[in-house]
Amino acid sequence: MYQLVGASVLEVEIKKSRFIVTCVPVHSAEEVQNELNRLNRADATHNCWAWRIGEAYRFNDDGEPGGSAGRPMLAAIDGQSMDGVLAHVVRYFGGIKLGVGGLVRAYGNSVAECLRTAEKQEIIPYVHLNFSVDFSDTYAVYGLINQKKLCKLSETYTSDGVIFELSVQAAVESEIRSRLNDATRARITWIDEDIHV
Repeated sequence: MYQLVGASVLEVEIKKSRFIVTCVPVHSAEEVQNELNRLNRADATHNCWAWRIGEAYRFNDDGEPGGSAGRPMLAAIDGQSMDGVLAHVVRYFGGIKLGVGGLVRAYGNSVAECLRTAEKQEIIPYVHLNFSVDFSDTYAVYGLINQKKLCKLSETYTSDGVIFELSVQAAVESEIRSRLNDATRARITWIDEDIHV
């Protein structure tokens, strides 16, 4: 999966209709609404949009025939393996009707092209590892954190030892678990299930 680094804009003309495509990174439904308020143009014939954030998604045809704008835009987002993105298309009607098939191609292809040319980065999944160790094993944990350049989210001292929360790339989770077990001679206590982010 990929996410946008920043906004991307593309303008195309199809049979005298002007399509202005804007794709922006988003992280919440509230952020989507703020972007829609900013991007919608009152003078446009149509303001169509689609977004995906994880499993959540929505789309809107804004007066175009049902399924001819929002759904193909969402398909373009999914086809480019994108997440956390809002695609917004402003259409200024040029006087020539495109038909449902033409609209599907116009909206879907223009969003796909905008995303293809946009600057993006791969989404790297992380997991949180929560565990406790005796005080005597903390230096071994610190050593592994420094050696592997791990992200320590929290460190809590209790009467029995220290509770750590680390964020590690999901791809190396099993290696880090194994190294922590080795470093503490299996005296580590895993606290709960991993939290995937």
